[in-house]
Amino acid sequence: MPEAPMSQIDEQAAQIAQLQGEADALRAELDETNQGVLALYAELDTQAEELRQASDLKSRFLSYMSHEFRTPLGSILSIASLLSDELDGPLSPEQHKQVAFVSSSARELSDMVDDLLDLAKIEAGRITISPAWFDMLDLFAALRGMFRPIVDATAVDLIFEEPVGLPRLYTDDKKLAQILRNFIANSLKFTTRGVVRVSAQLENSSHVRFAVSDTGIGIAPELHGALFEDFSQVDSPLQKRLRGTGLGLSLCKRFAGLLGGEVGMQSTPGTGSTFHVIIPLAINLEPADET
Repeated sequence: MPEAPMSQIDEQAAQIAQLQGEADALRAELDETNQGVLALYAELDTQAEELRQASDLKSRFLSYMSHEFRTPLGSILSIASLLSDELDGPLSPEQHKQVAFVSSSARELSDMVDDLLDLAKIEAGRITISPAWFDMLDLFAALRGMFRPIVDATAVDLIFEEPVGLPRLYTDDKKLAQILRNFIANSLKFTTRGVVRVSAQLENSSHVRFAVSDTGIGIAPELHGALFEDFSQVDSPLQKRLRGTGLGLSLCKRFAGLLGGEVGMQSTPGTGSTFHVIIPLAINLEPADET
């Protein structure tokens, strides 16, 4: 078999050398890319750790400040109550009005502090669920009594529809009450006259839907998506007059998630809104015996 000409061998050797050079260059480029990826991963890990530390610091700060605010707020409310009861002497009508304003502002600030403390506990994973069997009639009765003083001073009727044919629930009644309490307070805040209606009905064989409907100002469609986010507030003349943290609905969403449920809403500007929470009849698959 004849040997290949020297020129052909040289050409093949040059091609091999060229390919080897290209392979070496590609390998070097890949090594550099891998180093960049590793550096990026390390940077992301560092940023994730910094974000975790910042989140922990924020939660500790909120928890600490919330606890620190409780003592002076309690003192203000106690002093306002003593003044209102005229234990140290009679007050003029104007003084009664001023004391009522101080008491109302202190309670409002106390509610804000409670919201911030709940947020801090949830983010720190320190919220515990304590399920127990209870009757919805008892829950509605407690909520009705809680809001009676507020409703008596307004032109709004608060109606609790009697839950018919509903079984007892096995869940954390305090967390559920807090969700409904926030829904009702929110509806009363944005309803100057008309009705706020609270109802409960079976959603399916394993879930129950609680709804709070009002005849208030309603909410524009473009605002619906952000209502359950932290510090979200409705932009309206009423909102400018009525202050708050913007955490109430966000906490409702978080509490509903802890109970294995979800929240939602429907609203039409000028007509009213309906907020609902759907939760399991039993918070776990094997609840304790109802004895």
